[in-house]
Amino acid sequence: MFKNILLSFIPLFVAVDAIGIMPMFVALTQEFKQEDKTKIIFQSMLTAACLAIGFVLIGNLLLKWLGITIGDFMVAGGAILFSFAIIDLLSPTKKRRVPGENLGVVPLGTPLIAGPAVLTTSMLIVSQYGLFATMISLLTNILVAGLILRGSVVMTRVLGEAGSKAMSKIMSLLLAAIAVMLMRKGLEQFLSGYSIFRP
Repeated sequence: MFKNILLSFIPLFVAVDAIGIMPMFVALTQEFKQEDKTKIIFQSMLTAACLAIGFVLIGNLLLKWLGITIGDFMVAGGAILFSFAIIDLLSPTKKRRVPGENLGVVPLGTPLIAGPAVLTTSMLIVSQYGLFATMISLLTNILVAGLILRGSVVMTRVLGEAGSKAMSKIMSLLLAAIAVMLMRKGLEQFLSGYSIFRP
């Protein structure tokens, strides 16, 4: 069980990219007091957890209703993750939004913490490592993201702007590699006639 949790934790950690979010969080909340930042972090964690868990719980039912196999979803999801990774690798900066009272919900909670990459990855690893391991990994990653954002000021000073950007690019490269792996496994299942919905 611990092995499944660890194996599901790694791709989700890459997908969340908390270190990549950190510079944006610092920029968006630089005018806020520390207590307001704490409230925003909690709000973002709650939003991300509710969205991701909800998607994981109804994802299989949705796929079954649409007649989509997990292999199909792996190929499509892998292609989407690969696109996100390439865009991030080739884009010098990510878009930022003006801070507001719902900053913890949008854009921090979603799409930054629980964005398309996290939702797609969560849906895919459920079939590989099980619902329990996926849920634990999701919540742990969201908690880790919250802790990283909490110590964002100190970490940004240690890594520096260049270090934070470099780390974000490394995460994007790993995400691209995971996306290729997902597409490969999806094609293998498709070619072998595998379907998760078969008895």
